[in-house]
Amino acid sequence: MPSAIEQIVDAYVRLKNRRGLDELMMHRQRLAVDLKSRSGYDFSLPIGKIDEEIAIIEAGLSRLKAEAADPGATPPS
Repeated sequence: MPSAIEQIVDAYVRLKNRRGLDELMMHRQRLAVDLKSRSGYDFSLPIGKIDEEIAIIEAGLSRLKAEAADPGATPPS
């Protein structure tokens, strides 16, 4: 079963919503920077999760870019 972030990214890709993906990416990047600058607690787990989500969003952006370059291609089911 896909995670929530995978489902969100898939929806944005299907809708060709580049802006939504960009905003999602910026939000996750801000969270990562904020958590990495904090001390006094081990934030490695949430930072790892956010890094995973950033990778999923990057993959979605790549899919969107590939579809834009080849508009005749059928999306995977």
